[in-house]
Amino acid sequence: MSSFDTPKNENAMCTEIGTSSSPPQPSLLRSCLSSACGCQIDPSEYLEYSFKYNKNGEAIIPDDDDNQQQNSQPLPRIRAPGEYYVDTYNDAPWSFSFGTGEENGIWMNSGDQAGSIMATLVWLLMTYSAVTVTLLTVTEGIPPILGMIYTYLCAMALACHAKTSLTDPGSVPRSAVPQEEQRRESPSHSMCGQCQTFKPPMSHHCRICNRCVSRMDHHCPWMNNCVGAANLKHFMLFLIYTWTCAAYSLVLFGWNYFFCADEDCTFHVLVIHLVRAMTFLCIGAFLFTSSMLMNVTYGLMTGIGTIDRLKKKATNTMSQSDEEPIPLKDVFGIAGYHTWPFPVDPVFDDYDRVMGYSMPQRLVREQQFMEQAAVKQQKANAGTVEMT
Repeated sequence: MSSFDTPKNENAMCTEIGTSSSPPQPSLLRSCLSSACGCQIDPSEYLEYSFKYNKNGEAIIPDDDDNQQQNSQPLPRIRAPGEYYVDTYNDAPWSFSFGTGEENGIWMNSGDQAGSIMATLVWLLMTYSAVTVTLLTVTEGIPPILGMIYTYLCAMALACHAKTSLTDPGSVPRSAVPQEEQRRESPSHSMCGQCQTFKPPMSHHCRICNRCVSRMDHHCPWMNNCVGAANLKHFMLFLIYTWTCAAYSLVLFGWNYFFCADEDCTFHVLVIHLVRAMTFLCIGAFLFTSSMLMNVTYGLMTGIGTIDRLKKKATNTMSQSDEEPIPLKDVFGIAGYHTWPFPVDPVFDDYDRVMGYSMPQRLVREQQFMEQAAVKQQKANAGTVEMT
């Protein structure tokens, strides 16, 4: 057999999909997708359309004569209650670039110098406190187990800070469209004057990030990022861990100062000044994080973010608020309680509902699911009427 008769391997064929102008075969596309993500996907979840293509490779929507051919393929099965489908359409960019633009693959706000300085200051202060407690452990000022606990809390706080700063807070893409429920309830929708795109409810345009953010609470300079629907969990965890660090160290220092009369628990003379400075630092951090935790908790209980609350207070319209409380599953996700204390991205049961917008591909699929469910419901109702 010559080299020309050797069949191409799967990797080569997958590579040609992105460079070929002609539409790929559905079976090959499914095979390449499964090999890329390493997962098994139910073929019944795919929608294949009998589009025609012109010379430029652009899809031509079929006319009425092709309706019979297009409808030959049945729609996917209805999702059972509590079942979630895999959205194989990935609209996230893959470019290795830093920024807040839609084309950037890694979210990082680098345009605010003051925010970058304040975010770096958080790391310096947390590292200072961890080094001070470590020196207390080395000089036998406190038991080693207490120092290990504080170091772990500091590490978790810094991890949550990094996750909050480098996570897309829920920026609205240019191709965002209203959800099906929003379209049915209102014929008109808000648009952002800066982004010139659909503006979901409870979203705001951040002039620092230069993006509209879904369910935006505020722009935090200590995070150098906005706090929105996608990173609210990480922000709350940072506040909780920082508050715990401050309270833990104040109790530790207070017990040593007021209740320990033994010489064994006297701090070393070299770290006394470090402990004094850390005490003032912990008092300030404790008061600040307590205030922020109450502010975030109030926002969850009322469904009104910080920006909306300030606007309503300025216009004296707080009594006219009709927002509903935000459930914890829309903050921490549905992956399980064991994922709540860790800075991992939450998994939402309905991503579009949480973000307040949909994408054209997802919207078309959800409309088809709803239409098929409505047809089955009508048939079920008709059958019930006949029986009666």
